[in-house]
Amino acid sequence: MTDTPPLHPMEREQLQRESTLVVTVSSSGEFHDDVRGAIQALDAGEEVDSTPTISFGSYDELMETLTPRVLDLIEAIRRYEPESINETARVVDRDVKNVHEELTRLAQLGILYFEEEGRSKRPVVWFDDLLIELPFDPETGDTATAAP
Repeated sequence: MTDTPPLHPMEREQLQRESTLVVTVSSSGEFHDDVRGAIQALDAGEEVDSTPTISFGSYDELMETLTPRVLDLIEAIRRYEPESINETARVVDRDVKNVHEELTRLAQLGILYFEEEGRSKRPVVWFDDLLIELPFDPETGDTATAAP
């Protein structure tokens, strides 16, 4: 797994102003349509919803990523604010290598970022609320998103 580049200070500032991360399921076509619509709205001078959103291609992909163990990790970082990956592993009583891999994946997704000081990387969960939206679309027969 590759490391993620550090956030630009403006990106970090923008994230710190937000308090909610929305996680949803949508097809790549729906995602592209949403982005295209937002760009057209901006071009027309209209305001668009800028709530940070992460979209997974399927319910299964979302559930494979945001497992109860990962959600516990996110909550521990938010609550205890560990100063490093090693300290994070101690807080959740897990192997450092596994925690590092999960944190790297979460950073790649934008769920957290790292503040680097020397060789130490402090994981930061930038949101207060994680809102998971699961759309059901009976008209298209899309039952993958409707799985339990």
